[in-house]
Amino acid sequence: MNTSATIKNYLDELSSNSPTPGGGNVSAFCGALACSLGMMVCNLTIGKKKYAEVENEMKEISIRLESNKNDFLTLADEDNKAFEQVMEAFRLPKETEEEKKLRNTRIEAATIQAAAVPSKVIETCRLVIPFIKTIAYKGNQNSVSDAGVAVALLKTASEGAYLNVMINCSSLSNKTYAAEFLKKSEITFNEVKMEAEGVLVQIKKTLQVFK
Repeated sequence: MNTSATIKNYLDELSSNSPTPGGGNVSAFCGALACSLGMMVCNLTIGKKKYAEVENEMKEISIRLESNKNDFLTLADEDNKAFEQVMEAFRLPKETEEEKKLRNTRIEAATIQAAAVPSKVIETCRLVIPFIKTIAYKGNQNSVSDAGVAVALLKTASEGAYLNVMINCSSLSNKTYAAEFLKKSEITFNEVKMEAEGVLVQIKKTLQVFK
């Protein structure tokens, strides 16, 4: 596979006037990139005598990150589909009162799903960040900056996903449900943000040359 060409195609599609892929898709993709970077650090740790004591742990984390990476990629696709379902609902006829009622019901249901996808992205970030933290502290220290980039990507993924939860919840008619759903996502997002920022502080201390 020509990876550069594939990535270019994705970026061209992203920069087009099509609403998908959009920010939600990119947020999930950032999560997948974070997992891949974490796996790279694991693989650069495994087989090194200096890190023999953590080899099994790195192998286990790599397996878990592979699964999480696939989860993020699935969510990236689901984000596109969720947006398309919202658009389909808006295109429903609205001439009669019955049609209007059905259309509003479909829009509400599709928007709830559109909020659920980025919420799952945030939750997946919460599951992944402890693995990246372990990699940063115990893995090959020659690659600690790569672990730091993975942490930064998770922070970006969770914040981007949270913004998508916010915009979808703001469109819901059921404001009580929207507020409760948003609050749950906010709590998880803040957990990821605080954890990521803490790990990044430690990584920067490790990398600090001039005291």
